Amino acid sequence: MLFTPVPLGKKTFPREVLRSDVKACLKAGPCGLGEKAVYLNSFFVDRRFYAAYSDISRVFKRVAMSKGGFTGKGMFSSIPYLVVQLRDGTEKQCNFKYEEQVDEFIIEFRKRCPGIPTVSREGERRLAEERAKEEARYLKTLSPEAEETLKELRTAKAYLEEHAEVPAHLSASAKQKRVMDQMNPYYRYAAIAIFMLAAGALAIGIVSVIRHQGYAMYFVLFGMAFMFYTMSSQILPTRRNNKRYADRVWQEAVAESRELNTQCPGYKVPDEYAHPATYDRMIRVIREGKAKTADEAWKVMTEELMAINSSVTVSQTEYDEITAIKPMFLIVRQESGSLIMDDYRS
Repeated sequence: MLFTPVPLGKKTFPREVLRSDVKACLKAGPCGLGEKAVYLNSFFVDRRFYAAYSDISRVFKRVAMSKGGFTGKGMFSSIPYLVVQLRDGTEKQCNFKYEEQVDEFIIEFRKRCPGIPTVSREGERRLAEERAKEEARYLKTLSPEAEETLKELRTAKAYLEEHAEVPAHLSASAKQKRVMDQMNPYYRYAAIAIFMLAAGALAIGIVSVIRHQGYAMYFVLFGMAFMFYTMSSQILPTRRNNKRYADRVWQEAVAESRELNTQCPGYKVPDEYAHPATYDRMIRVIREGKAKTADEAWKVMTEELMAINSSVTVSQTEYDEITAIKPMFLIVRQESGSLIMDDYRS
């Protein structure tokens, strides 16, 4: 451990305890969850700070996006943050590169500390308002057939939520594969060419510095700048940023989902869509009176989901659901050309 983590709350631990705890902690991006505390990053150093669980009052995700993103229309690129609020009123915001890493952190934190809220106070207020609006759309009474369908769907959803890491992996791998599939290969060629030219400029600059030649520092600075730019753009192919890797991770995630889905009680959706958000949307369809059976709810839910685009305004809850599961539907539709449930049951 190069740096001893700095305490953020009142409770502190000896260096020896911190050394073993941070080494064995569950890492999620630049942060981690240990037995004694959560470990949070500074802008440059991973797991630079720590906060004991007893000092934490709230943990939640914050997403920064452009002004248009807050209209709720469409799907936008964003900057994810993990926010940890302490009981003394202070707050630590941690920047993440990938939003799914924040989700993984919160899922694990929720398991370890079920009594600590994982939504902001403003988020709780908005969710309460959204629930009230949803309740107004629901039928007051449902047929016995619809009630039985709801019971099956809720049973399956609860089972998946108990094993939340598997659906989360499925969703994250679907997003990554979707990005790789949609990326123009010429962008990668351009990124490689820029990187090679920048590396050449850097090499020329270093040699020029050694020889004390003019303009040497400009070559070094511009070479390093363009190298870091292409590396941070996420376009440059790497061991984990390429189509072959994304395909393999997606297949592994589907295999994990298939194993879990086999044991899932209640109604089973296809393995590629086994996510709590899928069941949430099917439950909503039943409660709105648009369907009575699970198969009917699946069909309606699929049609509504695929009809959503950048011109459609959605609530924050629906936005979270869409970003979680729509990439799965787009991938399977692209590969099979069909989203009919009977195709998966034959």
